[in-house]
Amino acid sequence: MKNAAPILQIVPHAPGSHDGVGDYAARLAERLKADYGRETKFAVPPLEPLLHDQNEKCNEIILHYVNYGYQKRGIPMRLPALISQLKKKCGGKLLTIFHELYASGPPWGSAFWLQPWQKSVARDIAHISDHGIVSSEVMRAMLQHLAPEASLTVHPVVSTLGEPSLSPDQFVRRDPHRWVIFGGTHLLRRSLKTFRQRAAAVPDFFSPRELFVLGGSDDTAVRNELDRIRGIACHYQPAIEASAASEIIASCSFAWIDYFRHRDVPTAAILKSGSYASYCTHGVIPILPREGSCIAIRGDQLPGPFFVEANRMHLPALQDRAKVAVAIHGWYQRHASSGHLAKAVAALLQLKS
Repeated sequence: MKNAAPILQIVPHAPGSHDGVGDYAARLAERLKADYGRETKFAVPPLEPLLHDQNEKCNEIILHYVNYGYQKRGIPMRLPALISQLKKKCGGKLLTIFHELYASGPPWGSAFWLQPWQKSVARDIAHISDHGIVSSEVMRAMLQHLAPEASLTVHPVVSTLGEPSLSPDQFVRRDPHRWVIFGGTHLLRRSLKTFRQRAAAVPDFFSPRELFVLGGSDDTAVRNELDRIRGIACHYQPAIEASAASEIIASCSFAWIDYFRHRDVPTAAILKSGSYASYCTHGVIPILPREGSCIAIRGDQLPGPFFVEANRMHLPALQDRAKVAVAIHGWYQRHASSGHLAKAVAALLQLKS
């Protein structure tokens, strides 16, 4: 399909702006070009010029939906109508990748009062989409409740750090005392706080002796947390390039991630985390600060979840560490790789290789 119009991917922020959704879209674009020969054109708000540009040629549209990305209160009321008009102009299928649906919170927070409007917009987007992709069964159930007729496919978020080829002996050679925390600034703050509180509880054979803290912007709160950690060699590299982060993560055995702000969220919701995806594709074993529920896709369970709480924990056996890392890496390849995502997208949009 050498003369096919490019696929239009709509994102809140352009790829390369250190935005997780933009990086996700860029990874998808790379695979659609490599595997199906289809180019991608990216579009960011405002979208009105696309409607009036007669030279704008597209057929298929991929909308990356994250409500706060398109409106600061998470209520992009005009977006459904704009997307509907754009779909009519392009004439092809609309696939929406739902990265977020709506916020939740206590009655004294704004998210509680804004949630009905946020749900309404998500419902409208689902209605005008030919198909939707969500990152977990948890999100599928949430969206199916809003739009029972929606056609939805589950696909975990892909790693935005690439997907290195790893041999089994690389997992064996890793230092079991080498840990990493990777992500945006807020995730680093939250994760570092609980890591500092729980690190001493980890058994000696896996105890952290070296910690790499990667990503986000240079942050005083992160540096203050690192200053309070004793007996562990800490390396902080904010705004690190993806290739450098990938190389470091591939040398680590364990990752600490305190992803959930609310304790009652099923653990499978973590599959929308780019940091978690990056750990899995590098065969690093993620450790949570509290016990969680199993993570599985179509009955194929991801090893774990592993956790360290104040008085109890679940970690791999010493002799099983490398085997568990290989299993995590394999699960990612089966269910979450960028090639697997591109194949799913191509099927939904009826692209030809």
